[in-house]
Amino acid sequence: MSRPRTIILGASHWHVPLCTRAIGEEHNVVGISDEDVSLVRGLADAWNAPVEADWRNLVDLPNLGLAYVFGPHNGMAEKCFALIERGIPLVVEKPLGTSLSELARVREAAEAAGVPVTVPLVQRDGPVDRWLAKAGRPTYQRASFVAGPPSRYLHNGNPWMLDPVAAGGGCLANLAPHFVDLFLQGSNESADTVDSRLSSVLHGADIEDHASLIVTTTGGREAIIEVGYAFPNSPLKRYCSFTSAGEAGFASINSDGSATFTSEAGITESAMINVDSDPLYDAFVRRVAETLEDGFQGLPTLAQLEDAMRPIWQAYDHHGGTEDGRP
Repeated sequence: MSRPRTIILGASHWHVPLCTRAIGEEHNVVGISDEDVSLVRGLADAWNAPVEADWRNLVDLPNLGLAYVFGPHNGMAEKCFALIERGIPLVVEKPLGTSLSELARVREAAEAAGVPVTVPLVQRDGPVDRWLAKAGRPTYQRASFVAGPPSRYLHNGNPWMLDPVAAGGGCLANLAPHFVDLFLQGSNESADTVDSRLSSVLHGADIEDHASLIVTTTGGREAIIEVGYAFPNSPLKRYCSFTSAGEAGFASINSDGSATFTSEAGITESAMINVDSDPLYDAFVRRVAETLEDGFQGLPTLAQLEDAMRPIWQAYDHHGGTEDGRP
């Protein structure tokens, strides 16, 4: 199978380096864009692709087969609409916009046009997801994922992540979608009620650096999700831990990867698993390549992203968000 002619929009996003090798091996990159082209010269060299400051100069390239959409969240929907209008399948980063209504409009446009779209909710079917699944359908689940300080975005070429207008929010909009999605997919239910707390006390930025959600489903299942930009700059990168209680037993995972599962029969097994989420992006790109011709069968959909983002935007609204969902 020939590699699809691919464009990468907003290529200075911090996830792109995690995908660089896989994108180069699986796709034929024919153009990349970023408002600051100096930030992506290395990618241009790696992929032997031209660089444009304006993404609009790429969407009309001939015979495009795929696009990746990154960049400031308040500009994502416009890029998606342009690609959908041209019938180009796309991969778009969460949260896709700065409000639930913006995401919904993109989903509706893609469905009406029959354009395949997927989202790198990379925790799905990863080591954490598979271990928690040992407990069965979650009745009570907990996820804690605390990443480095917000200042790291000033150093990795994404200062807009500290601007609530451009980013739509802080750690909640950025990190929580993965874990709301895991819970909703595992429980096979929709979110019903949401309780939340947001804080920016630690770093005093304009975006929150710590957030907690309690998501309850229509069937009474419950997830507690804590995310933050509260871990120091360190080779450890982040803190994470997870638990899930279900009809099959209780599963737990610690930040060092140590994991246990205790069955309903009282038998406990232990293992060490890889809790680093960074390698999951390479695997996701390869799944994109495998499923492109089938419309990304089995990969996350925009409707599923919308389900995951709904309680998140509700939390922002509760804490004084604007009509666009921004804090």
